[in-house]
Amino acid sequence: MIQVNNVSLKFGKRTLFEDVNIKFTNGNCYGLIGANGSGKSTFLKILSGEQETTTGEVVIGKDERMSFLRQDHYQYDQNRVIDVVIMGNQKLYAIMEEKDRMYQQTEFSDEDGMKLAELEAEFMDLDGWNAEPDAAVLLNNLGIAEEHHYMTMGELPVKERVKVLLAQALFGNPDILLLDEPTNSLDLEAIRWLEEFLINFDNTVIIVSHDRHFLNKVCTHIADIDYGKIKLYVGNYDFWYESSELLQRQMKESNKKKEEKIKELQSFIARFSANASKSKQATSRKKMLEKIQLDEIIPSSRKYPYIDFKIEKPAGKEILKVENLTKIVDGKKILDKVSFTILKGDKITFLAQDDMVKTTLFNILMGKEKYDKGTIEWGKTIIPGYLPQDNNEYFDTDKNIMEWIGQYYDIKDETILRGFLGRMLFSGEDVFKKVNVLSGGEKARCMLSKMMLENPNFLILDEPTNHLDLESITSLNKGLVNFQGEVLFTSRDYELNNTVTNRVIEILPDGKIVDRSIPYEEYIDQK
Repeated sequence: MIQVNNVSLKFGKRTLFEDVNIKFTNGNCYGLIGANGSGKSTFLKILSGEQETTTGEVVIGKDERMSFLRQDHYQYDQNRVIDVVIMGNQKLYAIMEEKDRMYQQTEFSDEDGMKLAELEAEFMDLDGWNAEPDAAVLLNNLGIAEEHHYMTMGELPVKERVKVLLAQALFGNPDILLLDEPTNSLDLEAIRWLEEFLINFDNTVIIVSHDRHFLNKVCTHIADIDYGKIKLYVGNYDFWYESSELLQRQMKESNKKKEEKIKELQSFIARFSANASKSKQATSRKKMLEKIQLDEIIPSSRKYPYIDFKIEKPAGKEILKVENLTKIVDGKKILDKVSFTILKGDKITFLAQDDMVKTTLFNILMGKEKYDKGTIEWGKTIIPGYLPQDNNEYFDTDKNIMEWIGQYYDIKDETILRGFLGRMLFSGEDVFKKVNVLSGGEKARCMLSKMMLENPNFLILDEPTNHLDLESITSLNKGLVNFQGEVLFTSRDYELNNTVTNRVIEILPDGKIVDRSIPYEEYIDQK
């Protein structure tokens, strides 16, 4: 259990949280959501004690252990992977270190013997003999091979280190588990395992995640941050979304009826207040009028960009044909005689264990990389739009957002361009921000803006949800569902895959492919 009492946090004149009161209880999993900049990660740091509050306090149950998924990939470079996981239980790890130190002593006093006996008893109480096997199980389930368990963290790729830090957070059955974007860098199998782990976890879990399907699977509650307040909803993410939308509609409809009643009463009062025979009725209606209170509808701090890919020239029958495409990288075939034909209406998600394989294929299709063998035939009517995973080359310039967009699409009327950028959440002076200092999310919205203005009839998107918040992901999802052209994409977002895809192509480790014209969820279930 963790209790937040009257917590406020201010940075100068800016108030991030104000008088927050909320209780997180055992057996529940809370999804912490809010617009970018609302303070989700900061609130987790408040709960963990890493961030001091301006007012209020955070109280946890007596003797309860808290575990927090940290994103510092380089903190443990010199430590063995298995040890980093066990460090998740700091008390146990400290006992193990002290035991090892004492056993290396050449001489023992009676006092040392008593101390060692106490350590062994505590070690047993904390199930220390199973520490390494338990840590190994966590690592295996997250896709860290056994031969890597006794390597140092510094020897692992960054994406693998993230998995080790997640295993550290999960280790030893903590009473309170704080997870900040736990699915980052996880493959599908690891995400599914984590979902089951959290569903069966008996203690308190608080999660920040942009993965809607993940939130739907594991969350029993949603804690919604809006304007410095946190409101608790029972249910998963979809239930929160639907119920909050319903509440807003009901309040608007209620206010509309009240406003109609107010006009009716005001009209009667104005007509008959001076009429002696009607004066009592007019007075009665004045009292009725005073009792009518409109509901205060506070607009959400959430902003949804308008993402809609309009087609200027419809594609003909010929879309894209790939035959015997082969690509060798560092002596290894990552694409081996790959063949597929894109048909009208295809929306295809590409799967592969190695992200580089999918990125390489997309770059080859867009002419950004060479291939070794095979043929690629684009239909003559195809206008492709490309969203690369790495967009840094597009922003290596001193131009502002208006100038940057202007180089790709010539819009003479500045008012029209400002209106378009406003719908993509670049309003007011934001349009004069230099693009080389934009955040990852802002750059992603710029790239999506560029694509929309190009009016493509064929889309290729490499991890399009990277850096986007939940609101932008939701808008992108709707835009791709409504798009009338063909789509090739790769994404870790289950919901995006499941709602957009009608065909799945998986590139196997040997470079060959599996091609199935079935929905994404059906393909995954068959696997």
